[in-house]
Amino acid sequence: MARLVYQPQSPLNATLTASRRWATSLGVWGVGAGTAALLLLSVTPLVKREVLVKLPVLGSYYEDKTPASDKPF
Repeated sequence: MARLVYQPQSPLNATLTASRRWATSLGVWGVGAGTAALLLLSVTPLVKREVLVKLPVLGSYYEDKTPASDKPF
């Protein structure tokens, strides 16, 4: 018959164990939420100009190539 032996755990060790357990899940949810926020806010001129144009690979896709003469404002 197996015996269970109680081994006390320090508070620091318990905190590290819990944080390691949640880090991957929170990271995945954080990346998903950030991607969704950028997708939903990509039509906003401020987000487009300050964030999306400065992306290394996709920046040229979001640049405004409309001539100044064709802009109403």
